[in-house]
Amino acid sequence: MSYDGFLPFISAQLQYLLNHYPHTIQIEQARSGTRYFPGSLDRFTLLIPYCQDHMKWDVIYNAEFPLAAPDVIFGAEDEDFHPFHVVCGEDGDSRLVKNSLTDWNNKDPTRLLALVIELRDKYRSYQEKRVGEVDDDRLKFEISTIVSREGIEMHMSSGFEKPEEVKFAVPLMDMNINKMVSACPWRHPQKIYLQVIYPVGRKYASAPSAPRLKLMCTPELKALFSIDDVKLPPWLDGMCMAEYLPHLEELLQRLVIEAVTLTDVRRQFIEALAPLLGRPLEADPVFCRKASFLVCSGPFTFMLHVFLSTNFPKQQPSLMLQSTQHFNSLGMPVKSPLITEYPWSPRWETSQMADRISDFLVDESLNFKRHCNESHLQY
Repeated sequence: MSYDGFLPFISAQLQYLLNHYPHTIQIEQARSGTRYFPGSLDRFTLLIPYCQDHMKWDVIYNAEFPLAAPDVIFGAEDEDFHPFHVVCGEDGDSRLVKNSLTDWNNKDPTRLLALVIELRDKYRSYQEKRVGEVDDDRLKFEISTIVSREGIEMHMSSGFEKPEEVKFAVPLMDMNINKMVSACPWRHPQKIYLQVIYPVGRKYASAPSAPRLKLMCTPELKALFSIDDVKLPPWLDGMCMAEYLPHLEELLQRLVIEAVTLTDVRRQFIEALAPLLGRPLEADPVFCRKASFLVCSGPFTFMLHVFLSTNFPKQQPSLMLQSTQHFNSLGMPVKSPLITEYPWSPRWETSQMADRISDFLVDESLNFKRHCNESHLQY
């Protein structure tokens, strides 16, 4: 995002936060709260990842008193979260403890990052305490079986119009996916999580039903691996998380290794197209999900865009033709719809796949040229 409009010290702290926070963090609703410095942005909302969701925290600086530490406003559901106060004594009095705000220095660009990390750690402890106090035997047992796993986050949600639930985000597989990808472009470690949601306080006459399960991952991983295509193993009657997770992790490890291997299969396919269509104008060098070629059919010249899914070769590539000579009324090149139906078999050799696409283009390019000429006449 652009930092235009923020006071220089706020801009420096924001840039440091985004560049050094260990997870992807977002900033939205940048705004000004002062009449005396119009146009000077001094407050914004942070979207902080937690438990495979986002917390929205408002960070309020004061442009009129730039030396003052910012205020942080948490979500309405977290009105009991008081990270910098501890209760002491029988009278319930609270006192302020030393924290990232007590010795605030607005000239230090690292201070906002330190504040966010400290608050998130305290929020995690706050949620763990809330979940631990839930009067639910099943939940207490589940927690006792997975407490030794690193990186688990949990969240207790409740409200007037929704039932109480406890959500777990469980990181899966102790493997470094980044190192498995050649020329890896990812800044942050890529992870896969199982989100597990249990209802609170329900009494079951027989074995408890399965919790709600959802497989999730860091956004960048989807370029390599389609998490939505994974079929979760069944949750058997009487099963607990400690029994379920090893089977799931074994499945995922096999699928991730296969996904890395398929990157080379896609690369070989793009290379097989080159002798028939020419050297690609551009191609995805890491995941090999897209390539574009300049193709000639007599005097007609067009670009061919080839899109490959993570399920290639089971799923055939999608093709799009784009004219270099015809434009619509907005001045944009005329393009074909995505083409997904043409002769294909995942059992063919890579060279045969490329040959069949080249043969298909002989007739399809004539149809596309006719479409371009008709579109041109309309304008």
